[in-house]
Amino acid sequence: MSVLVWIEQNQDGAVASSWELAGKGRELADALGGSLNAVVMGASTGDVAAQAQTFGFDNVYTITDPVLDSYRLTAYAAGLKKAVEASGATVVLASATNRGREVTAAVACQLGAGLAPDAIDLNIEDGKLVALRSVYSNNILTDVTFATPVQVASARPRSFAMPDAGAAGGALSPLDLGLSEDNIPEKVLESKVTASGEVNLTDASIIVSGGRGVANDPEKGFELVADLAAVLGAAVGASRAAVDAGYIPYKHQVGQTGKNVRPDLYIAAGISGAIQHLAGMGGSKIIVAINKDGEAPIFEKANFGVVGDLYDVLPALTDEFKKRL
Repeated sequence: MSVLVWIEQNQDGAVASSWELAGKGRELADALGGSLNAVVMGASTGDVAAQAQTFGFDNVYTITDPVLDSYRLTAYAAGLKKAVEASGATVVLASATNRGREVTAAVACQLGAGLAPDAIDLNIEDGKLVALRSVYSNNILTDVTFATPVQVASARPRSFAMPDAGAAGGALSPLDLGLSEDNIPEKVLESKVTASGEVNLTDASIIVSGGRGVANDPEKGFELVADLAAVLGAAVGASRAAVDAGYIPYKHQVGQTGKNVRPDLYIAAGISGAIQHLAGMGGSKIIVAINKDGEAPIFEKANFGVVGDLYDVLPALTDEFKKRL
């Protein structure tokens, strides 16, 4: 029995949350008495594969092919399936990014395997994988068990500690994708990347979010949110109400219909605390709420609360953090 982890790549290299699965994957592999394997796919795999060798994998499979230059489900699902077969993996893991959830679902269907998407913890019990998932807007935690030989799961980013890299080790094993361009129905006609330099919401350890409370002066309100985020090295988030009102683009939305995040610190400014928003950030380690309505539901979830106008509180926090940092 072995564990296989997909190390996802983007234009900047490996997706950070993929490395979190190296540490957790080692725990699972040791509990199963098997090996820990990684698979790296892309038009170029050398740098990320070499990096994977420093995270304790026993074997790193590489699938290098021009058709993997841009992400397409058909090609990447074929590659992951090929790695599962080559490694003999009984546990298959990926980070629960948009791509990770999609690829694991496709491969699970192709293999007739059980699937636990967006898990927040993974363990081995009686030789089988058990995945912990939060359901009903984070109000209930449920264990997912498997009845199939191959068990597939995607794990929510920041669910596990980032392991330390060590000396390079583990064998590199190239695999042939065996898929030509003619066999791939999806075609990428154009690709555009926004080079904003912003901290990624999903990977952020600190997030500062704004909500409907900025309505009096949305431009100024989110400028204050961004100022505090910049001082803290944080990502900028928003509630659905702020996004729907056109105050800030959708890519910043946190919640049931936006991003699910698990930062160490979540600062909610002018956010009332609707259940849909709490579903996306309720797993944060520390929540600080700023709202002039002392009865706002967000205070029931918050570890610390400030009853006050965000237009007064945020500049004061920014100034104080500048002094202390």
